[in-house]
This record gives sequence, structure tokens and C-alpha cells, in this order.
Amino acid sequence: MAKVLMKGNEAIAEAAIRSGCRHYFGYPITPQTEIAEYMAKRMPKIGGLCLQAESEIAAINMVLGASSAGVRVMTSSSSPGISLKSEGISYMVGSDLPCLILNVQRGGPGLGGIQPAQSDYYQATKANGHGDLHLIVLAPNSIQEAADCTSLAFDLGDKYRVPVMILADGALGQMMEPVEFSGNEKTELPEKPWATTGTGMKRKKNIINSLYMQPDELESSINERFKRYDVIEKNEVRYESYLAEDADIILVCYGITSRICKTAVGMARKEGIKAGIIRPITLWPYPKEALAKAAETASEFLVVELNKGQMTSDVKLAIECSRPVSFYGRTGGVMPTPEEILEQIRMIGGRIK
Repeated sequence: MAKVLMKGNEAIAEAAIRSGCRHYFGYPITPQTEIAEYMAKRMPKIGGLCLQAESEIAAINMVLGASSAGVRVMTSSSSPGISLKSEGISYMVGSDLPCLILNVQRGGPGLGGIQPAQSDYYQATKANGHGDLHLIVLAPNSIQEAADCTSLAFDLGDKYRVPVMILADGALGQMMEPVEFSGNEKTELPEKPWATTGTGMKRKKNIINSLYMQPDELESSINERFKRYDVIEKNEVRYESYLAEDADIILVCYGITSRICKTAVGMARKEGIKAGIIRPITLWPYPKEALAKAAETASEFLVVELNKGQMTSDVKLAIECSRPVSFYGRTGGVMPTPEEILEQIRMIGGRIK
């Protein structure tokens, strides 16, 4: 199949449609508005529904209702909008409902700016809603991978009955690259016997609910969900290793930042500095074992993000603080250059000689 030059937002929307998504609910916010625009054009032509809700809060609750009926559904927003959706996301987790949530991050806190950022890492991986919960969080670093992650997100969500978030950023949403959509559109989707599709008096009625009045019933529900989380952590970790096997310095980075780091690592190698990369593709579940294994031979780790170091603690936990972990990042929408990162690699290289 031929590749098509597409903007990241549009590629994700097209990938969602090809994955069997026929319901989209959202609200415009830069830099992800093209997703809603694309859905508004495409959905009516294929018998789907695209609806601009009156708010982000309304949009996520429409997603909850559609998912309850068993359909593949998605919403998208950018950082402040995801904050508004957090209550509904928690309700969906508590109701064991799958969906795709796309966050095309912008700078914050508050309204911040509209330039790329990765400052929602904490929100996505630690606290995207109240209560004991996790989302599966995917962090692509190219338009092709964003499209592939979209299909994967729907499959994982249905398999484990959990919301899945794609944590992208303004650069990935707005840049254009060739993308290939493999295979035909999915027409046979997983059966969902739990869905509230009506009984026809043929089975016991289904009830979608996140309210448990008895403490032991709520605890039992949470414990069952965490058993699924254990399975997800065992089977669904994804990461990329680049020149990490013999590296003295391991860069840990994700999303668009990892591509800048890859250039910097190439420059460092030309100078004789053994640098490599471990790139988490799943931010949850996190590739703890891969980092722990790298710590057996590497001398030091360098975390690079478009924020003030939010992933650093996860790296330290993964390697049990067995090696020094330093950080370099830019924030507010400023992108680091390969030369800036190379200078950090040189400084570490000077320390470990």
C-alpha cells in the first residue's frame, strides 16, 4: 500500500476510522483541532457520528455513554482539556469501559501556550482521575507510529476493558510525514457481552456503573481491576533500544524528544562517547526491566524531556538508584537542539572517564 503524506492529527483520525471507530466526541483546542475537523468530514460519509460537545466535560461523558453501548469511541484534546476530562476518565475506569483518549500536549500549567510540550507525563501516568487507577499510555515518536498506536490502543482497550491514552505533543500533531495504513478497515470487532445494547428478553440485563455502596464490594472491584493491571504489566510493555547494548551513557526519552536525542547520540558516537537510548513506547506499563538490565552495564543515565524532569523518578525507581540519573529538558514550548543534548552527554562522559 502506498504511503500518504499526512499531518499527524489527521493520520491519527484516519487510523481510528480504519480501526472501526465510528463515534467521536470532542471540543476544539489547539494544537489538536484538526482531528475534530477531519472526523467532521469523514464520519458522515461512513455512517459514523462526530459531535462537537458543549465542553470537554460533556465530551468525555458522551464517550462514556457510547462505550457503554459497546462501540469503539474516541475523544481528543490538549492539556487543559484533558484536565477537564479527568473526572469522566475516572468514571470510565470505575465502569471498566474502553476508549481512546488522545492528548496532543501543549505548554502549561494553566492555559500556558500552544507550542509542543511533554509536561503532562505526571497527569497521564500518575493521576489522570481520582481513585486507584491506571490508563494504558502510549507515546509514539513519529506519524507512522502514532497511526500504528491508534489501532493498538483500540485493541488493548477492548482486550482489557480500560481507557487507553495516546500521549502525543504539538509537534507530532502538526508535523507532516509519509504514513502507510496497512490492511483493510476493521469490520469484525470483538464481541462485548457486557455492553448495554438491550436484552430482547434473552439474557439478564447489563448495568454499567462505578458506584459501590458497600466497601467490600468496591474493594473487590478494585482488586479485580488490579489483577488485570498485573497482566498488562506482564504482557504489554513496549520500548525501543538504540545502541544501548554497549552504552556507558543511556538516554531515556520518549515522543518527539527521542528523535532529537537520536541525532545527539549519533554525534556523540562519532566523538567516541558510547551513548545509547532506551525509549519507552508504553509510559504505563513502564519498561522497568529494560532499564534495570541496562543499569547492569551502563555508568549513568540521562533523562531528556520537554518538561522539568517528570520521568526522572520513574527511571530512578526502575534502576533502584543503582546509577546516577541526571536530567536535561526545555519547557514552555522550547525544543532542545541536538547540540544542547550532546553537550550534556559530553559532561557526563567527562565524569565517568
